[in-house]
Amino acid sequence: MKDMTHALPDGRLFVAGDWEVGTGAEITSTYPHDGSLNLVLKGASRADGERAIARAKAAQADPAWRGMLPHVRARLLHRIADGIEANIERISYVQSRDTGKTRGETAALAASAVGTFRYFAAVLETSDDALTARRATALTASVHEPIGVVAAITPWNSPIASDAQKLAPALAAGNAVLLKPSSWSPMVSLVLAEICEAAGLPKGLLSVLPGAGREVGNLLVEHRDIGRVAFTGGTVTGRRLAAQAGEKLMPVSLELGGKSPTIVFDDCDRKLAIAGILFGIFSSSGQSCIAGSRLFVQRAIYDDFVAELVAATKALVVGAPDDPATQVAPMVCAEHRDSVEAYIEMARAEGGEILCGGTRPEGAAFANGSYLTPTIIAGLNNDAKVCREEIFGPVLVVLPFDDEVDVIAMSNDNDYGLACGIWTRDFPRAWRLAEAIRAGTVWINTYKQFSIATPFGGDGASGMGREKGRDGLRVWQRQKGIYADLTGQPHPWARIGETA
Repeated sequence: MKDMTHALPDGRLFVAGDWEVGTGAEITSTYPHDGSLNLVLKGASRADGERAIARAKAAQADPAWRGMLPHVRARLLHRIADGIEANIERISYVQSRDTGKTRGETAALAASAVGTFRYFAAVLETSDDALTARRATALTASVHEPIGVVAAITPWNSPIASDAQKLAPALAAGNAVLLKPSSWSPMVSLVLAEICEAAGLPKGLLSVLPGAGREVGNLLVEHRDIGRVAFTGGTVTGRRLAAQAGEKLMPVSLELGGKSPTIVFDDCDRKLAIAGILFGIFSSSGQSCIAGSRLFVQRAIYDDFVAELVAATKALVVGAPDDPATQVAPMVCAEHRDSVEAYIEMARAEGGEILCGGTRPEGAAFANGSYLTPTIIAGLNNDAKVCREEIFGPVLVVLPFDDEVDVIAMSNDNDYGLACGIWTRDFPRAWRLAEAIRAGTVWINTYKQFSIATPFGGDGASGMGREKGRDGLRVWQRQKGIYADLTGQPHPWARIGETA
């Protein structure tokens, strides 16, 4: 491993191309494995954000950027991708220090960010405006233009991937972007700013402003010069943001929480299903919006299948993020771990049976970290709070079902609609369920597999709008119709040239 002594950012913010000390509240980043200090920095204030917006507006209006040819801008995106790829080891280290994720996972997230920038570079080069069908004597066209100054608000659990998913198409579309990462994981987004600067991104087009949501977040939503906001985070905050955006009629996309069902039929490949279920809920320590946190098992195999699943869960390796053997790393912080433990106690109070986990691992290696063992809960019905509310931790609730009608009803009986997993050898049945269940993404005999080419988003309390895919570029642009007269003649209504 390379020497990572100087891998962490220095604590300054990236304000429209200038590295400045923030003037907002202090942010302390600690390592979830042992509570050791990573970095103390001054976050962004409202004044910092206003200064960034003013500079971004001027930078985006520069014809050199706004009118840059698509293939030239695509080359810039490729240089950013190259910079991320060259720094994967550093990015992996910094994100693990910030979030507690395993080094393997953070390296994969960095690699996905590389792919995201390259994909949108390709989309940009191959996206055409169009001449529309003529219905009169004018030449008509549909063209797309940048929105202007836009904002991206990203979560703490997968910052580099979430940043890229918003930043790459927004820049490809010709905008200036203000990126607000979570105060719980501020570091890797600042490293990304270093990479964008080194790649030659024109000054002013990017700001990275970690800070309090009540200051920076509210500013980005309310400011008259912000033309669009993309938000990934909690449903409560998303609803408030949508209401604020509605006051100024600003388009938003919201990728919010989930309580995703995983469905196991009696004809499933058990090894395939168990492996996928474990990965779907316990990877990332369950801190994933698409975590498969409600497991429905067909009654005929319920007892045997759950017993196998519990045994496999107990065999998962809980450990430090930098240990290659680790499968379940610490949670992001003790505060969040405590909130997940409160849900486990709630389940006990509702009559749930803790089949495994639900405790902090023992031993000196875990004493100062925010660890929690993978937990499976049985004995509850679909109305229990732990079946209704997003826990965002390594907690799985298992319930039996009888048939397709039964499991479709239970799966859809929830405010969320983000993801679903289906395990069966009967493909027609899997397809029927995929169509019937309310979810933005459905996996069949797999889980948590992604492609930047495939749209992603949720319905209901899981949000609105989609990211990724070819259309992921267009949401960062305004569409305009242009008409050009071909006759050279005055409009007859005006009666120009007629004799009296």
